[in-house]
Amino acid sequence: MDKRFRAFDPHQVLLLPPSLDDWLPEGHLARFVADLVDEVLDLGPVLSDYTEKRGFPPYDPRLMVRLLIYGYTTGVRSSRAIERRCADDVAFRFLGADQAPDFRSISRFRRRHLDALAGLFVQSLHLATKLGMVKMGRVALDGTKLEANASKHKAMSYGRLVDKEERIEAEVAELEARTAALLADAEATDVAEDQQYGVDGKEVDLPAELDRREKRLAKLQAARAQIEAEAAAKARRHEEDKERRRQERAGTHDEQAVTDAGEKAAKAARPKPKAQANFTDPDSRIMKNSDGAYIQAYNAQAVVDEEHQVITAADVTTNPSDALNYTSMLDQCAANTGVHPKQALVDAGYCSESNLEAAKDRHTACGTDTFMATGRLAHDEQVPPAPRGRIPASATLKERMARKLRTKSGKAAYSRRKAIVEPVFGQIMTCHNGRQLLLRGEDGARGEWRLLAACHNLRKIFRHTGTAGLATVTG
Repeated sequence: MDKRFRAFDPHQVLLLPPSLDDWLPEGHLARFVADLVDEVLDLGPVLSDYTEKRGFPPYDPRLMVRLLIYGYTTGVRSSRAIERRCADDVAFRFLGADQAPDFRSISRFRRRHLDALAGLFVQSLHLATKLGMVKMGRVALDGTKLEANASKHKAMSYGRLVDKEERIEAEVAELEARTAALLADAEATDVAEDQQYGVDGKEVDLPAELDRREKRLAKLQAARAQIEAEAAAKARRHEEDKERRRQERAGTHDEQAVTDAGEKAAKAARPKPKAQANFTDPDSRIMKNSDGAYIQAYNAQAVVDEEHQVITAADVTTNPSDALNYTSMLDQCAANTGVHPKQALVDAGYCSESNLEAAKDRHTACGTDTFMATGRLAHDEQVPPAPRGRIPASATLKERMARKLRTKSGKAAYSRRKAIVEPVFGQIMTCHNGRQLLLRGEDGARGEWRLLAACHNLRKIFRHTGTAGLATVTG
């Protein structure tokens, strides 16, 4: 044929060794991550953990942090997936300097240094602040349900636990009696055992079955103890708060009475029959997500700054309700940035009498003006007109907040809530593949959520400045 093509020889030998620097174009995200780890981030907490001089040298922590940050930023979070990418993906090979750690090394490094990796969240926030991306004029607080690394079908309710535990205890007692009887006259009943178990049967068959039942019983007892402890703790907190409020009304202060009331309530507490515990991840809970489905999950919280959608506070709780996190999340936001936001937007999930009171106190002490939705409208309910005139002296805190949100300025401020925080959750779920957590336990879930938040902030920084912007921070 007459058509000419460009020269192509798959077997051509390279005269000079290839340079890793030529593998990626300028401005690539992997170059940003490499410069970030090498020149900006403080890896002191990771390096300080290596004190043992003996043994085979481990992988350089910079290499591992590079791979994890880039993996979490691009949605490649599994240690096995990262290992594969180190062989197949040019960006991963560039970051690893053509080294390919096995998945066990990656997984162990992540688990060992999870606190330090979660600490990168605060570093990413400080970096964004230095670059002028965090203004703290208006922030939005919200929560989302993250799927735990456990199946909801591995959970059992308290009522069923008690019933199952009693049946297994009876089975264990029966097996122990049968085992003792068989072992006592084993030599005298060889023929009977051959008939009962077969020629190849062994007398350890029952002890092995007994061992399995005892391990199962231990798991059931541990789950039951967990549910009972949680019920007791909840009753203790409720009664202590109730006693403190009673003392405030009476104008007295007796901390011992508060403690005694809490202990009495804890001893009398009984778990609800439907209270559940999961055998795979005991810290996770069955929660209702935004689609109305019940999943085994954690409640992930985030405070997001309006200017560039930078996350300023991130945490994980085991309580499905958002209401308990209003004060703690805004306090964490202020601690991380050193500044209290001028406005805080929160949805109806945080509305409670205590939070409305806390919002009032926060406005007086810190100047933070909270716009808190007081509840959803009914299907046929219309938005009331903007209020006019003086606020009635008898109006409750909830009525005052509802009135505030119906004003022109209130509507304008609260309308920004979804545009600030909802896209952040969407980006983490899609770009970072963060819908399901990989690590188990509340501490593992918290560390991984903060690592995801850190990578979200770093992606925002990359989009805002690129690699060149890091020079302004390091210089």
